[in-house]
Amino acid sequence: MWIARNNLKVLSRARIPVWRAYRFASTAASEADEEALEFQELNPLLLKRVSGVSKELAELEKQISNGYDEDVQRKYNSLMSLQDVYDRYKEQLGNYRELKEMIDVDKSLAEEAAAELHELVPNLKKTTQDLLHRLIPPHPFAEKACMLELRPGVGGSEAMIFAKDLLNMYIGYAHNKKWKHHIVSIRENEAGSGIMDAVLAIDEPGTYNILKYEAGVHRVQRIPATESKGRTHTSTAAVVVLPQLGDEGKDLDAFERSFKPEEIRIDVKRASGKGGQHVNTTESAVRLTHIPTGIMIHMQDERSQHRNKAKAFSILRSKLAELEQQQKAEKERQVRKEQVTTMDRSDKIRTYNFSQNRITDHRCGLNLYDLEGVISGERLDDVINAVRSFDDNIQAESIIETNQS
Repeated sequence: MWIARNNLKVLSRARIPVWRAYRFASTAASEADEEALEFQELNPLLLKRVSGVSKELAELEKQISNGYDEDVQRKYNSLMSLQDVYDRYKEQLGNYRELKEMIDVDKSLAEEAAAELHELVPNLKKTTQDLLHRLIPPHPFAEKACMLELRPGVGGSEAMIFAKDLLNMYIGYAHNKKWKHHIVSIRENEAGSGIMDAVLAIDEPGTYNILKYEAGVHRVQRIPATESKGRTHTSTAAVVVLPQLGDEGKDLDAFERSFKPEEIRIDVKRASGKGGQHVNTTESAVRLTHIPTGIMIHMQDERSQHRNKAKAFSILRSKLAELEQQQKAEKERQVRKEQVTTMDRSDKIRTYNFSQNRITDHRCGLNLYDLEGVISGERLDDVINAVRSFDDNIQAESIIETNQS
């Protein structure tokens, strides 16, 4: 089976056909042309969801006519987009079939038809992948804004520097996308060259669904500035992606009331590190511990203990929501007994090799030779989209398997 994704290295294993493939028998095209004109039609089992969209849209239109409702309008817009992409897919697929038949049947028109296919196929493949993504059931947090938590891993000070590089990459990515963003908290090392931990909030709705693929262990291979013998060092940093639950402005008392007293331990101390007059003078720093899970949040960015506590509770709620969703997804995977590469955040997901100017994503096998473009955030989309396509195909296979059983 062919999988329609560029520069991806697919694991060798038995797979359920997500696509119906077309090949050309015409002698009018070279082997390279034939490969360029190949296309994989979506499995009909995946298109079942579209069959009921028109009826759903009609029902939603009635609800909207009775009064505006944000959730109903959002669902209507989502289904309308799905219908539009599906209509475009059918139109382009129909044109593709006609041109393919022309090449196979009428040799006098084969060359002209092949030229038209060269223009059509890239658009059809893009439309197909877009449709596949929309057919996959959305993540429960898909429409949420997100927070990215970054921590250095193995590698000492070099890991701290790398964690700061990743933070700047995500800031650059958000800036390029014109997304509102802000640093919730950050603790730099004493030299100021790296970070001990940081939380970056991306305030644009729907960004969780994009940046969720960044969760995991990132690895860097490069020669540190302090390395006198020119040896390459390997360091790591961990990225956690959390949903923003829309309660950032919530009253602190309401936060505390949502937890039982025996579930939470709150420790306060004087802030440490670089800062201003408030550092080491007032007990403004807060350490929040969720006893049942062991999750610990440290917050000292604000001068006020009250505000630091509110920030810590907000992050804790996001972490608990993400943990609950992970546990639910893990139970579903066990039920299906999938023998596939997972998107588990505990895996080492990506390597940044500076000497080879190479980014490798280990989940989908993508190799991209533009490290500066990715680390600046300008080409991070190329990596995210490749992983998303890979994940879409895995989920599509699961849907087909469920429908066949």
